[in-house]
Amino acid sequence: MKYYYIYETKIGKILLAEEEGHITNLYFDDQREVEGAELKETALIREAKKQLDEYLLGRRKEFNLPLKAKGTEFQQRVWQALLDIPYGETKSYGEIAKIIGNPKAARAVGLANNRNPISIFIPCHRVIGKNGKLVGYGGGLQIKEFLLTLERKNCNKILKEISY
Repeated sequence: MKYYYIYETKIGKILLAEEEGHITNLYFDDQREVEGAELKETALIREAKKQLDEYLLGRRKEFNLPLKAKGTEFQQRVWQALLDIPYGETKSYGEIAKIIGNPKAARAVGLANNRNPISIFIPCHRVIGKNGKLVGYGGGLQIKEFLLTLERKNCNKILKEISY
């Protein structure tokens, strides 16, 4: 069975969904429907929301959730590469294309990024244009900029603490 629940967060309303013990979706609005899903707050969805809140407060750098994103083999390779981008860092679409062994596929990487069903948990916000410009994000560029700024700020805070 598939379940979903809608929450108000620091970045607006989000919809979280789970199926068979895995988080399958994170949407940035409550206007989407999750086909065949029942509105119910499960323990896993509640845990995902807790971890998301900790992340948004700068208290969490990594998520510990079972994720299952449905997509093509190519999309799966792209999403796996996104999971390997460290907190507070970014990569360009071209860099991701090279990482997955297809250096000419930057545009296809962008399309796979756009189809990421579990934003933030699979950190597509960490992918930017080759010139460093923020481009495209399902939650809007304002949220993408907020997430990147949050991560950079927390990385700088950690560096300052280490240097003292």
